[in-house]
Amino acid sequence: MAYFPEIEKIKYEGKGTKNPFAFRHYNPEEVVEGKTMKEHLRFAIAYWHTMTQDGSDPFGNPTNERPWFGATPLETAKNRVEAFFEILVKLDAPYFCFHDIDIAPEGDTLEEFYENLDIITDLIKAKMDETGIKLLWNTANMFSNPRFVNGAGSSNNADVFAYAAAQVKKGLDISKKLGGENYVFWGGREGYESLLNTDMKLEQDNIARLFKMAIAYGEKIGHKPQFLIEPKPKEPTKHQYDFDAATTLAFILKYGLEGDFKLNLEGNHATLAGHTFEHELTVARINDALGSIDANQGDVLLGWDTDEFPTNVFDTTLVMLEILENGGIAPGGVNFDSKVRRSSFAKEDLFLAHIAGMDTFARGLKGAAAIRKDNFLSDLKAKRYASFESGIGASIVAGNEDLESLTEYSLKNGANIKNESSHIELVKSQLNDYLV
Repeated sequence: MAYFPEIEKIKYEGKGTKNPFAFRHYNPEEVVEGKTMKEHLRFAIAYWHTMTQDGSDPFGNPTNERPWFGATPLETAKNRVEAFFEILVKLDAPYFCFHDIDIAPEGDTLEEFYENLDIITDLIKAKMDETGIKLLWNTANMFSNPRFVNGAGSSNNADVFAYAAAQVKKGLDISKKLGGENYVFWGGREGYESLLNTDMKLEQDNIARLFKMAIAYGEKIGHKPQFLIEPKPKEPTKHQYDFDAATTLAFILKYGLEGDFKLNLEGNHATLAGHTFEHELTVARINDALGSIDANQGDVLLGWDTDEFPTNVFDTTLVMLEILENGGIAPGGVNFDSKVRRSSFAKEDLFLAHIAGMDTFARGLKGAAAIRKDNFLSDLKAKRYASFESGIGASIVAGNEDLESLTEYSLKNGANIKNESSHIELVKSQLNDYLV
């Protein structure tokens, strides 16, 4: 059954096209810096926002028009697989991502959940074999069910910790079955509501224990995806332990996980942490921890996770600049953890929204490549830090100086030190010239 018979495969038609169901900037075969756009961007579609999000919000009922609901939850789950792969194929998206409860109903017992997951992943694998589409990453939803009210790995209840471990085990079994390239941990409730009743050290120690169990099990079954932690500062928990890239890196280093774990960074989560998206990518990149990204944007006027499709070319150009500086993002990718607005309730909006996001990242890629070709920012930084290339600066960098020698140098050099203007307004104006 075709769920979108009126929509043909989305093709690149160039920026002059008036066809809303066409790419204006994303040309999968266009070569940028020696690789095709498709290779650079490694686009993935998120199962949860695409297939299960219904348009409801805290103040209103569902609005989305979706044609795949069946007589039972399992029938609906089967229908969703068919519809999802139709979307993937028509968008020419090479990857997808999912939580376990996105694809299969939980049922009443863990055994029933496992059975449902087996049924649906059999269908997914058949579709993957048929289409060549791959699994970028999967994860276990350990935050929605009431059992996780106090967290999963960080729960005060050992039975909950054990249940979370069982979900992770099944998630890794599924990852192996489907050839997943990454496995994500998002600690939606791994945090605290109040420090008055929280043993922070025990909770963080236990999260690390869960992560190390995952590493050990992956090795045992002969499947070692790239493990990723996705930072987010708050919501739903008041304070989450994976607050931002820097906080999460500190956790990784403290528990000796740096050989196995990198970061999956999201634009809207950066906003909630008070950072820009490129800030989070920079922190990860310079620490060799940039693993993958969730592509979306937030609204700075709103204080929650709006998960809008990315359309800001300026921000996306800076994001793609970090990815190019990183030498690419594989085995990670650009996953659209984005949902259509409540007023975009028609089923075809799923295509229109993803086209907008894919075109935006294509523009960001081309803009970032042009910046690098002209050495615009690298030359600017080299000039700004030129004092560390020779003389006393080079000696500092080489480790040849100490407090005494630098005191002696400063006494001779004097206090009349000259700084140069950054001309940052000019830099930002010139940067606009690179926006495609």
